[in-house]
Amino acid sequence: MSQPRTLLDRIWDAHVVETLGDGTDLIYIDRHLVQEVSSPQAFAALALAGRRVRRPDATLAIADHAVPTRHRDRPIDDPMLIAQLAALSENCHAHGIKLLDLHHQLQGIVHVVGPELGVTLPGITLVCGDSHTSTHGGLGALAFGIGTSEVEHVLATQTLPQRRPRAMRVRITGLLPSTTTAKDLALHIGFTLGPAGGTGHVIEYQGDAISALAVEERLTLCNMAIELGARAALIAPDETTIAWLHGRPYAPKGTDWDSAVESWRQLRSDDDAVFHTEHEISAAKVEPSITWGTSPADLVAVTGRVPDPATAADPARRAAMQRALDYMGLTQGTALRDLAIDTVFIGSCTNSRLSDLRAAAAVARGRHVAPGLRAIVVPGSGTVKRQAEAEGLDSILRAAGFEWRDPGCSMCVAMNGDMLRPGERAVSTSNRNFEGRQGPGGRTHLASPATAAASAIAGRIADPRDFA
Repeated sequence: MSQPRTLLDRIWDAHVVETLGDGTDLIYIDRHLVQEVSSPQAFAALALAGRRVRRPDATLAIADHAVPTRHRDRPIDDPMLIAQLAALSENCHAHGIKLLDLHHQLQGIVHVVGPELGVTLPGITLVCGDSHTSTHGGLGALAFGIGTSEVEHVLATQTLPQRRPRAMRVRITGLLPSTTTAKDLALHIGFTLGPAGGTGHVIEYQGDAISALAVEERLTLCNMAIELGARAALIAPDETTIAWLHGRPYAPKGTDWDSAVESWRQLRSDDDAVFHTEHEISAAKVEPSITWGTSPADLVAVTGRVPDPATAADPARRAAMQRALDYMGLTQGTALRDLAIDTVFIGSCTNSRLSDLRAAAAVARGRHVAPGLRAIVVPGSGTVKRQAEAEGLDSILRAAGFEWRDPGCSMCVAMNGDMLRPGERAVSTSNRNFEGRQGPGGRTHLASPATAAASAIAGRIADPRDFA
């Protein structure tokens, strides 16, 4: 009888090219996503060594970080961004790699475009020179971010030497309340496990609450796993996954589709599989939440108050909390809903899909952004933008006073002038609230699209349940 295996084991074992004898496996990489920030040095090293890209057909390049999300008809005024985009174009042309540049109708954020095109499929290995590659695990792909030297290695060999991560199971029991989103769940898991709770692991999310999530919500949940220190995240494919992938441009067709579906239905952990680490979280305890500090794990309910560092038993944690309060300009005991804000950003690879924009528009309909507040909506891809416009979501958001942009990373990474000024406070649907992440001295509170839209209307942090 074969040994029980986790989903991680099944995917990993199917991709081992060679066991290297030092605890490292050489694994085959099925898909490689490339963007303009992390690839120029890798291509330069490839050229220096006189090597070619081994599998151009397995690589897709997308411009996302450096692209402006407004005034695309105007020249970019940052020489570094111009150079990055030019290098991506030149390298893709030289090696026969398909590129979705800033003028392509399918361009968008790499972790939005990959899934929506069907480049991301269950059971594959997928890498990208971006930390939030864990997103693709929402479709059952083993996907993780890699560094520049690893990008070069994949381009040259279509393989990567890796140590097998440990498997962690996070079971979410029960069902989420109807007013709670996948972003709230992702933040709650981060708060429960802590910012290093997933270190050295691939997290597999299981439970009725996970099965009930739509695919776009699963992508959001897996996107945030990297904020736990995890290497990647996985959700086993099911009929929801299969239905969502059917007909996608890069998905298998005809009899190949039938064969693929048959294999995808086998991609799950055995009932008696042993995980290195296990956690169980009640979905009923998750509510609309928002961060108060400078880590995604610094979390309270939107109805809660800023915590007191003195309550932390660990001295290092107390010091970190006080540093976060000082940076954020907060005092313990302050009600989050009393905090006035300057900016709202709805976008990023975490929350810029069609369902996210629908949630924001549902709150904004018939209302208006608070006077003096800047509210920006950046769709995750050209496809999302066109779908949203076909549904009239852009009209609802524009009428409410939101800016409607072109696809790109935008304020998530403070690119092209989309950034906070020192001391400005924002509610953002992105994934990181580190010091300076959205601009030097900027203060970021992470939340769901519904909470962000509600806060834009109120001019302060708000509970989306008050806008239902």
